[in-house]
Amino acid sequence: MCCYHRFFDGVHLGHRFLIEQVKELAKDKGLRSALITFPVHPRQVMKSDYRPELLTTPEEKIELLKAQGVDYCIMLDFTVELSQLSALSFMKDILQQRYNVSTLIIGYDHRFGHNRSEGFEDYVRYGQQIGMNVYRAQACMIDDLNISSSLVRTYLLEGKIDLSTRYLGYNYSIEGVVVGGYRVGRTIGFPTANLDLRESNKLIPSDGVYAVRVEVKGCLYAGMLNIGYRPTLDNGSKKSIEVHILRFDEDIYDEKIRLYFVSRIRSEMKFSGLDELIAQLKRDAAFVDSVLPR
Repeated sequence: MCCYHRFFDGVHLGHRFLIEQVKELAKDKGLRSALITFPVHPRQVMKSDYRPELLTTPEEKIELLKAQGVDYCIMLDFTVELSQLSALSFMKDILQQRYNVSTLIIGYDHRFGHNRSEGFEDYVRYGQQIGMNVYRAQACMIDDLNISSSLVRTYLLEGKIDLSTRYLGYNYSIEGVVVGGYRVGRTIGFPTANLDLRESNKLIPSDGVYAVRVEVKGCLYAGMLNIGYRPTLDNGSKKSIEVHILRFDEDIYDEKIRLYFVSRIRSEMKFSGLDELIAQLKRDAAFVDSVLPR
């Protein structure tokens, strides 16, 4: 089996470029292709108070990996015991003996094993000792940038949705359950669905107003999303995630919905009163219609 292992957060274009290398090498050698990943960020195992801002939940990640056309996607539990294995022990005891890996591809900047103290030359030497071929993957450079999960996170936290979409290769999304809110939006002609995110480690883009696609019961609708503290309505210190779904009037309390980020409209603003807020919301809705035609 020809294998690559990594956390694969986001399964972005950099990951996909590497996965294609795995598939090509496996084909050349007449082997099955495999990806090994972890359901929990390794740092969470080592530091219980660590709270990552993840691009994908374990379920989202495995679905994205399966869609890349490899033969096997393996979810390996990352444990304290696993973290204490040397690189040689991991290669021999886990990759070779447990999963029958004979060819290993390693990212150009990837290190593994206890304390991540060894490098590519060490992995090649260990491979020679145990009869495993070790290759270094090429980096994915787009627009003179090394595409990484950290880069995508930075763009999302800066509200640069166009760039995050470009380097992810798809629209970033969040999912949650619709819960009761303040119901103020309904009184001004812009009812909103308030979202309770069930995945606490999922990254939330920067505060502001966004054009989004809203998936409800398998159907997609245009929506405008507000992330923030609703300063005009004096929402205090409680952050809310609420979406107005255009041309939609159904009761969806307790329904699970997914929001796909398409474009950032503006920063969150405080208005002098409801009339000024309503006028801006109408402009926001017109913008959503311009980027998400019916």
